[in-house]
Amino acid sequence: MKEVRLERMGPIAHLVLDHPQTRNALSLSVIEAIMTRLDEVGRDPAVRVLILRGEGPAFCAGHNLKEMIAPEADLHAHRRLFSTCSRMMLQLHRLPQIVIAQVHGIATAAGCQLVAACDLAVAESGARFATPGVKIGLFCTTPMVPLVRVIGRRRAMEMLVTGRFVSAQEALDWGLVNRVVPLERLSEETMELAESIASFSRFTLSFGKEAFYSQVDLDEGSAYDFAKEAIAFNCLADDAQEGMRAFVEKRAPIWKHR
Repeated sequence: MKEVRLERMGPIAHLVLDHPQTRNALSLSVIEAIMTRLDEVGRDPAVRVLILRGEGPAFCAGHNLKEMIAPEADLHAHRRLFSTCSRMMLQLHRLPQIVIAQVHGIATAAGCQLVAACDLAVAESGARFATPGVKIGLFCTTPMVPLVRVIGRRRAMEMLVTGRFVSAQEALDWGLVNRVVPLERLSEETMELAESIASFSRFTLSFGKEAFYSQVDLDEGSAYDFAKEAIAFNCLADDAQEGMRAFVEKRAPIWKHR
């Protein structure tokens, strides 16, 4: 599908939303195409980091409202749309690669959800974020799922009940994005972050990401029970053994990626 393309650059891949005339709206077909591309990335052992970005004036404006008000858009159609989108968001967490959102322009509704669902996010200083469904009679219940987990209850509720735009600086302060940079440096800064991550062991990154999301919603005691077993197992991995030896021997590690 031409609206969603995948570009590979060694250990870093780019998943590009390329439908600028709709501000990269997430129609059902676009969501399904994203899922297909994510499957491709997940099966590629050469890729360690995925950058998710949009072409045109916006990162992503959310769902395609024209599709949602079409005569055939009955309850079954809406359930299918939001079920598919929810699976795609979860797929981002389950992907073995680290996913970075590269955000410019607006990220609204499901577009804001997409940012919150990524592992990391870099935004340009003029980027804006909103869950504005309340303004058109829709409460953004699916975007609120990752949003509340990333920025907390009070801030998420404010975004949901006011529908107001949050600036890039606010998004940084709230933890929705990791870095804010000038627009002209957005691609470069995102790539630098991706390259720094991609220099590490593929096994360690994948193992660590899975461990992170496995413990994040557990109570503290259960999280420690999980984490101590995870790190004990991790210590015996080839790359952990190599990394520790390399540190002691004062040399750069040579990763086997296992």
